[in-house]
Amino acid sequence: MNTNVVDDLLKNIKLYQDNLEIGIIEKAIEFAKKAHNKQFRESGDPYYLHPIEVAKILADLKLDNASIACGLLHDTVEDTTATLDEIKDNFGLEIANLVEGLTKINKFSLKVNNLKFGENYRKLLLAATQDLRVILIKLADRLHNMKTIDYINQEKKIRIALETQEIYAPLAQRLGMREWQEILEDLSFKTLNPEARSSIIDRLDYLSKQDENIIDDIRYELKEIFSNEDINCTITGRIKSPYSIWNKIKNKNISFAQLSDIMAFRIITNSTRECYRCLGIIHRKYHYIQGRFKDFISSPKSNGYRSLHTSVIGPKNKKIEIQFRSNVMNQIAEYGVAAHWKYKDPKIIKVKDTKEYRWMHDLLELMDNSSSQEELIENSKIKLFQNNIYVFSPKGDVIELPLNATPIDFAYSIHSQVGDKCVAAKINGKLQPLKTILKNGDQVEILTSDQSQPSLIWERFAVTSKVKSHLRRFMRSKKMDEHISFGKEILLNQFKKENIEFSENAIDNVLNDFNCKNIDNLYEQIGSGSITAMVVLKKIFPELNFSKKMKKNDFENQSIKLKGLTIGMSYNLAGCCSPIKGDKIVGIVTAGIGVSIHTVDCETLNSYSDSPERWLDVEWEYDNESELIFTSRINIILTNKAGSLGKVTNAIAKNNGNISNINFASRRHDFYDIVIDIEVRDKNHLNNIIAALRLISEVSSLERIKG
Repeated sequence: MNTNVVDDLLKNIKLYQDNLEIGIIEKAIEFAKKAHNKQFRESGDPYYLHPIEVAKILADLKLDNASIACGLLHDTVEDTTATLDEIKDNFGLEIANLVEGLTKINKFSLKVNNLKFGENYRKLLLAATQDLRVILIKLADRLHNMKTIDYINQEKKIRIALETQEIYAPLAQRLGMREWQEILEDLSFKTLNPEARSSIIDRLDYLSKQDENIIDDIRYELKEIFSNEDINCTITGRIKSPYSIWNKIKNKNISFAQLSDIMAFRIITNSTRECYRCLGIIHRKYHYIQGRFKDFISSPKSNGYRSLHTSVIGPKNKKIEIQFRSNVMNQIAEYGVAAHWKYKDPKIIKVKDTKEYRWMHDLLELMDNSSSQEELIENSKIKLFQNNIYVFSPKGDVIELPLNATPIDFAYSIHSQVGDKCVAAKINGKLQPLKTILKNGDQVEILTSDQSQPSLIWERFAVTSKVKSHLRRFMRSKKMDEHISFGKEILLNQFKKENIEFSENAIDNVLNDFNCKNIDNLYEQIGSGSITAMVVLKKIFPELNFSKKMKKNDFENQSIKLKGLTIGMSYNLAGCCSPIKGDKIVGIVTAGIGVSIHTVDCETLNSYSDSPERWLDVEWEYDNESELIFTSRINIILTNKAGSLGKVTNAIAKNNGNISNINFASRRHDFYDIVIDIEVRDKNHLNNIIAALRLISEVSSLERIKG
């Protein structure tokens, strides 16, 4: 059995490599066997079978010998007594550098929602900038680990699946490797949400049994159409993946029954011209669905993906999605950056050399500018999941921006000084607000002034992670002097209030207690609200008794640490919109109440439009140790059938939601109108519950109620 695995690997490599060139592979196999001797996987298999399987995955992409050898050796330095010097002596500098890149990544366990996550992600991207093959090998390693994930304990399984879903599947997508992306997504989905996946598969099986040959029948009809037009093409069809269907249910706020386009077909032609010709034939033959046509050939995605997409009411009156690609486009669509190995020497591929992968190079600057690992996590994830639009400069240059970008993002993409001095924007020749969302094809001109500087509110509508990071850094620098001055004034007043003579020498003696290098650091902490003047006074003069007047309701309200608010400021969650953690929010200062937190789409905010001084830019503080619970309200129209309510409550419980109240708004012989209050951790938690409820066939409609 083991011999067959090695033989299969060598056989695959010999299909595209000369026999004389595979000696290094055979040597790497023996080295890995010896290094991993007496080591076993959780499945009980010899450990060396894992690197061989990784090498097989890389060989399927026809990668070079150095990549495959690294796949065989990737765990030797980390998990055995082998050293990098041994790798270098036996296999040369190139392979040693690849192994070192993998070892750097593997030294850190990527833990989602962990403070070390940002640092690990930085290591991953730094390795990628040196040699993109490191990322491909790491993805192949993760691919095989996910295929064998069932053998490990549940806690580790969940952690690895979360890593894969949060980092590796999006990374594969960004590299254009759709096949690997879909496998990683599905395997993660199977581990993290097996019930939802099984439910979708059951529904797909049910639909399949109703019309078992539907895919083949549609393929046959499409083939006949193109044959009559003397077009030679390959047609494939499939049912969309469970994870893809799950995402559409969540993101489009629809039920499974409403998701009619679950079939996708690909027309693979011999040229770009034939792609457009086939598209025209389909649109003449079948009814085209408005708004579903996309031309990624003339405007490719940032990862190199090119294709024509359309949706039609096709054969058998079925709603289907069709993609048109040439053979080369299909190779890039399936294998992304790996497909380029046929056209370019892999030893000289660098991330910054190609426009398609410049996003990874841009993230390096973002990392240097992030003030905390939490900010790096947020920015990196946002960048990883962005889609793109294309707009024009006044000179006609095409500028790539993320979806929902504004003129602020455009200005900073030209130059940081243009962004800093921006005062207005012309979009297609007309003055527009800086918060205007740009669309594909817009021509944008930025108006500047030497007296201008960034505004605090720009961060609200800037979407580019790099711009947000720049604005935060600018505001931190601008506010530092103000905080120092304000903090000193607060402390001086506190000294006067307690009739104590102010002394900086006395303050110097307690700087270490507050982890301050100098007195300005302490003033800054007081000015920003990190510590109070009274705390400092008590540390300087512990022998004195300080009076403190307390209000009766000082501790009656729950205090939540929100980024953007001074620590200790009281606030409340507005009953008019009932915000929960994860909602986009804004704070309104209200006399006698403090700060009321509203969702950004709350209608009550209109009454404060003439009082901008009362608005505060706030956001949730994402503390991993926080155990805060929020109550959210949903409205369900439920079929009046035995057991239907039980299915709803069971789905909420299985997704770790807690029902705090149920109210039957109306009861009819066919439907119940139910309002349910659910305790959740955050918005994502609520969305998961809502998505699970939408899979229940008895749920006719569902919406979140704000207020």
